[in-house]
Amino acid sequence: MKQAQFCETLLACFLHLKRQHHKRSENKMRQAVFRTPQTILYGKQAFEKIGEEAARRGKKALIVTDKIMAGLGNADACQRILQEAGVKSAVYTGVHSEPVDHYVSEALALFQQESCDLLVSLGGGSCIDTAKAVAVVATNGGYIGDYMGGRKIAEKPPVPHIAVPTTAGTGSEATDATIITNTANDVKMMIKQPAFMPAVAIVDPVLSKSSPKSVTAATGVDALSHAIEAYISRRAHPLTDTLALSAMRLIIPNLKSAYEDGENMEARDAMSLGSLQAGMAFSNASVCLVHGMSRPIGALFHVPHGVSNAMLLPAVLEFSKSACLERLADIGKIFSPEAKDLSGKEAADLAVRAVKQLCLDLNIPNLRGWGIPQQPFESAINKMASDALASGSPQNNPRVPSQKEIEDLYLVCYDYQFSGEVQARG
Repeated sequence: MKQAQFCETLLACFLHLKRQHHKRSENKMRQAVFRTPQTILYGKQAFEKIGEEAARRGKKALIVTDKIMAGLGNADACQRILQEAGVKSAVYTGVHSEPVDHYVSEALALFQQESCDLLVSLGGGSCIDTAKAVAVVATNGGYIGDYMGGRKIAEKPPVPHIAVPTTAGTGSEATDATIITNTANDVKMMIKQPAFMPAVAIVDPVLSKSSPKSVTAATGVDALSHAIEAYISRRAHPLTDTLALSAMRLIIPNLKSAYEDGENMEARDAMSLGSLQAGMAFSNASVCLVHGMSRPIGALFHVPHGVSNAMLLPAVLEFSKSACLERLADIGKIFSPEAKDLSGKEAADLAVRAVKQLCLDLNIPNLRGWGIPQQPFESAINKMASDALASGSPQNNPRVPSQKEIEDLYLVCYDYQFSGEVQARG
């Protein structure tokens, strides 16, 4: 995988605008918005450029990371590179789970105490989302939950934020949204405004080598979920389609390889680029029902976001299939060359079976298998369905669900059996 491929993909986006229109009747080349970070650095050793980017934007950085990154020496390496570029730094290592509001408060307090003027996030989506929140609240004030649903708009520019992902999955380095749990009511707040977009994304596949198999699987299916949902979203448009399809062509043949052999840099490279492209796609096309249902599971039962997405993806695709046959057929053709000779329905069915088989191959558990007790789960279903609808994501789904349908889907997913009987190529 060469760095030039990223530029080729962006060029393909614009060519796609000229030659392809949505075939769905309601998509009549409406106006669309496409936002990305100001600068994206991609490729092996891209991390070494963080000093240059930081020096252009500030004099002292707060590095938002976790104890795993600190233990691996990545936080020290980041401080060294920044220092060589003349940028001082302090480190916050308090992120140790899905991001919650008190991480934001703690990191903000340290940012102010150390008189920082720049943020660097180093880690998975939790670190990046925490830094996004700090970047906005530091200049606009208030509690991060104030920004949910557009109740408070960030009118002042955020603190410059350089996002450095160390997993290939969340795509958060290229999105203008952050997901923070309100610990007072156990609600995962999905907050989306342009101000939350990082100024710089540095995607170095070498950093993802430290991801254990379970994290590679969970974040990889998370990235696949982003690409699939961006492609079937009611808010999709040609630019997001191009990136979503390109992301799937990278992720589908390489996820299992990266999972089975973490030292396979060709697979790691493809997964990092695929995750980045999927992030840009869903940030601009929005996610759908999988993410809407996933967030309440994470908030109430502390299931990592990528895992809960993976648990839900096949069942939600089965539910949605009748409303997006043509798009799922396109996905089936990426999973298997044989799909080109199938009818649209057959190719869509193949796509769903292939996703199920991939989850099985990656040892993704269902909700019961994760260890969630049945009675508390069933008691929470009404709240989870309400919270899912309140997030707005289900309304982007090809088949828009009712509260009752979401409740029924939660019950289906609790004991869902992954058995696809289709092997994804690669």
